[in-house]
Order: sequence, then C-alpha cells, then structure tokens
Amino acid sequence: MTLCLAIDQGTTSTKAFRWRPGTDIEPAGSLTHRQIYPQPGWVEHDPRELLAHVRTLVGNTPDATALALANQGETVVMWHARTHEPLANAIVWQDLRTRDMIERLRAEGAEKVTLARAGLPLDPYFSASKMRWLLDNVPGARSLAAAGDLRIGTSDAFFLDSLTGTFATDISTASRTSLMNLRTGAWDAELCALFDIPLSCLPEIRATLGPFGQIADGPAVVASIVDQQASLFGHDCKEPRDIKITFGTGAFILGITGADPVVRPASGMLATVAWMFDGTPTYALDGGVLCAGAAIEWGRSVGVIDTLSPVWDPADRCADRGLFFVPALNGLGAPTWDRDARGSWTGLERTTRREDLGRAIWEGVGLRAHQVVAAFEQASGARCGRISVDGGMCRSAAFRQFLADLFRRDIHFVDHGDLTAAGLLRLCARALGSGQMPPLFWRRTRPRHPVPDGAIAAFAALTARPAGPITPTEESPA
Repeated sequence: MTLCLAIDQGTTSTKAFRWRPGTDIEPAGSLTHRQIYPQPGWVEHDPRELLAHVRTLVGNTPDATALALANQGETVVMWHARTHEPLANAIVWQDLRTRDMIERLRAEGAEKVTLARAGLPLDPYFSASKMRWLLDNVPGARSLAAAGDLRIGTSDAFFLDSLTGTFATDISTASRTSLMNLRTGAWDAELCALFDIPLSCLPEIRATLGPFGQIADGPAVVASIVDQQASLFGHDCKEPRDIKITFGTGAFILGITGADPVVRPASGMLATVAWMFDGTPTYALDGGVLCAGAAIEWGRSVGVIDTLSPVWDPADRCADRGLFFVPALNGLGAPTWDRDARGSWTGLERTTRREDLGRAIWEGVGLRAHQVVAAFEQASGARCGRISVDGGMCRSAAFRQFLADLFRRDIHFVDHGDLTAAGLLRLCARALGSGQMPPLFWRRTRPRHPVPDGAIAAFAALTARPAGPITPTEESPA
C-alpha cells in the first residue's frame, strides 16, 4: 500500500512526516543541526550532518514508497563529483560574506543583467555569489572544476546526488540562484559567465515532479522543491494573487502570479517559479522578512517576551500609541532590501512597560509582512486574494488577530499541521496519480479592530528605502 514520506530539510532542523491515503498526516521524526558562525555575518551548516539527518529520517520509515524533499532554497554546497565528499561547509541563505562582491558587480552594472535574465536583483541572499565565493576560496576547487570532478549547487542537488545518484535540482530551486533564465527555465550562459560559475559543475534542472531517482532500499524521490514553494502548495494557493505567509525564522511571503513571470524591480518583490507540472511553470512573487521568529527568540533572550502565547487587549495596540519595533536584526529584506538597517524601538515613553516592548516586536513582524503584501499588490497591479498563514508565530491567537486587524480581512490558518509537509505530501500524491490528498481543516480569524492607516504609515516611514540607491530598470526576462 502507498506510503508517502515528506522530508523538510530546513534552516534549523530536518523534519519528516508520513501519510497513507485515507489517513491523517503523521509526524515521523525531527532532528536539529548545528548553526556555525565562523565570523560575524557568516552562517554555515555541515553538509555531512544534514545528509546524515535526511538518511536517518528516511530509514525511520522503511516501508515508504514515495518521497518528496524540501530544501532551504538558496543554501549552497560544493562537493567532489566522484566521492560525494563535501569540500567545505554549506553557505546558508542568511550568509552575508559576499556583500563586497555584490557591490562590485552592482557598480559594474551587472544588476541590469540579473534582473533582465534571472528576474532577481543583486544580493548576497541568492546562491550565485555564494558559489563564486566557494570556487574562489576553497583550495583546489577551480582545478577540480577543470578536471570535471567538481559539483556545486543548492543543497537539494547534494542530497539527491548522494542519495540516488541523480545530479539534479528542480526549477523552483534553480530560480533562486540568479543563474537560471526565468523565462526558459535553463541555466543561462551569460549569468554563469557574470558570476564565473562553470556550467559543467551545475546540476540538471528538472520539473517539480522529477523524476529524481531511487534511494537504495528506500523510496523513489518523486518531488523536490524549495520549502517555501512546498508550503505554498500546502496552503492550496492555486489562483493568481493567492498569498501565503510563513512566519518561521524569517517571514516568507509568496503569491501566485500565473503563467507568466512578473518582474517589477521597483516593487522590491522577487520573481520566482512556484512549480512546474506537465512542462508548464507557474510563477510567483516572493518577498522575505529576514527576521520574524528570530526576533521573537531574541526578545525572549533579552527578557521582554515571556511567552509564545501572549494575551493582549486587541484594541490597545502599541502601534496605535506610536510605539514600534523594526525587526531589522540582520537588515531589511523586501521591499526595501536595506542590509545596513538595524533593529530599533521608537516611540518610547516613561510609561512604556517591559511587556509593551515585547508586544511591539510581535507587531513589528506583522507590520513588515503587511509591507511585503502591499508590495505584491503594487507589482501584480491588483489586490491580493486569499491570505493564509502558518509557522510558529501563528500558533498565537493574539498574533493572528493582529494580522486580521492589520490586513482588514480574514486570515486563514490550520489549527494543527505543518503546511510545508502537507504541500510535500500533496506533491507525492499528485506524482503518484492518487485520487486522494492529505486532509487539511481550515479556520479563519476575522478582523475586529482595524489598525489605523496612520499607524501603518508611521511604521512605513521608519523602514523607507534608503536615499540614493541604484534603481533597477523594469525589464522582462530575456
């Protein structure tokens, strides 16, 4: 009998879930891994540790017949083509070591090329500059590349090559590298030359449902996708302008745009591929709030947040009183992309209490998400459709109520369940041609006390785009 297994290899942990048609989704294990910080601004993972955790969780479900794998997105691994041994630690999507490289490329006018071909601005967030750094700084890497013995790619390609012998990535992950032509869905020779990445070292780009090979004595890998796109599929976002917000370490906003990419650099939103079925890609716009759940954890560490289930008076918000926290603990992501911004409270008074400082952090994360959704609407030219949320912060009823009041519309959520896992298992079911899908039971929080426009505008003034940036031209991908 069919047993589907989902493996979500994320930033802080690797989680497994299983599902048989006719049953509910069940957790099947979770393993955390080390966060390695060699220098300020550098973030690394040990690829061997990540792979070992994936192997362990697959082995814990020996009767699985099909596997769907989610990856971190922009995180990069370099390894030996024949031995599969990593040649360095993985550089994580949060890593900022390539900022100087990015600024040099921007000064040379390279951003026009990345926007026109990949649909992405220049930023250390994306994989290409991380790959270039590894090629330039790992001893012997260029020589191995010249000899045909080097492989480099996003973490999914390393896992697939090691587990099944299939050196491939999927189109949604490839669209996060700045090396894929957004319109053709293939590696772009001009982009690879721009970043000095040998095409021969990169994995084959495949559709979301692969195939991606068979694990020895284990399941076939029938789907591979970025974790946020898996979550989008789990949220059942199918129609243009449907939006999901995942409040994890960061807050990741993805919204469907349809069969054609929407590239609007001035909006601060990122064009990306949601998935590709039957040879046809579905495109989306993506915007990241770099610090969401991480801001809550920081608030706990400094003693201003006591609980992850706060109880507030929804009509007595910090924002209404002019007290704000900008959650820019590692810069601002979309839509301003100001990596030099720093977190701050403003509007402090002698009457401000410790619990007010904590609540302002929660509200600041919500206000940043609201900014990204507004940027999506600007880029797509229409009001967004259904908004659904998930992630650890959304377990708080008080936070969900704040979001409903902030967006002035219903906020859809699932009481129990991991929507990245749900998306992966639904992809499994689709790949297998199953007539059944894992069940989800949606609820909604309705607005009660709308957040005033003045409060939203005051927060926007605190996070405005810095003066004097290079403003990219709005071009469609070549």
